[in-house]
Amino acid sequence: MFILSEFKDIIRTPPSQFDQTIDSCIAQSLNQKLSNKVFPNVGLCMMLYDITKIEDSVIIPGDGASHTKVEFRYVVFRPFVSEIIIGKIRSCSKEGVHVTLGFFEDILIPPEGLQQPSRFDEKEQVWVWEFDNEGDKHDLFMDPGDKIKFRVTSELFTETSPISCPDIHDGAPGSEVDTPKIPYSVTASINEPGLGILSWWQGS
Repeated sequence: MFILSEFKDIIRTPPSQFDQTIDSCIAQSLNQKLSNKVFPNVGLCMMLYDITKIEDSVIIPGDGASHTKVEFRYVVFRPFVSEIIIGKIRSCSKEGVHVTLGFFEDILIPPEGLQQPSRFDEKEQVWVWEFDNEGDKHDLFMDPGDKIKFRVTSELFTETSPISCPDIHDGAPGSEVDTPKIPYSVTASINEPGLGILSWWQGS
């Protein structure tokens, strides 16, 4: 679920931070810059693991700040396909069951990935597994907040761009605002024994 990824970057340290150690300044800058940021085909950056190389700092004339080239490793969230993870149901919709891990919420279990047969209850806004145990039928609800065990089936990185905003200088009432895109999402499944709401399998 978590991996270490290697990065290179140039860190700018303003004069106001010259009283701190270079390691401390760089670590603080890297976490502020990268934490919770998605890199395509890399994953969601969580926190700095270590700094592997710090080159000599350079002060650019007219700037006053120091610029340091560094190499470092960052903890990244990127589950591998077929990995089994435990999360919580955030909500349900016709599109499926939306799951959160607390720090990452773009996980969807689509209808075809649910235990079969399942139906969407419009009134309760939850998915229901119509469990049939040799003729003994039960409706097993998937409620928000329930802990759920799922298997990762795929991931999707989407290129994002800044949302367009109205230009107050062009005389127009406003330009169209693009729908925000999700930079990184995960699709999952619970359609196999042992997966789904944890309470379903307790004592089995």
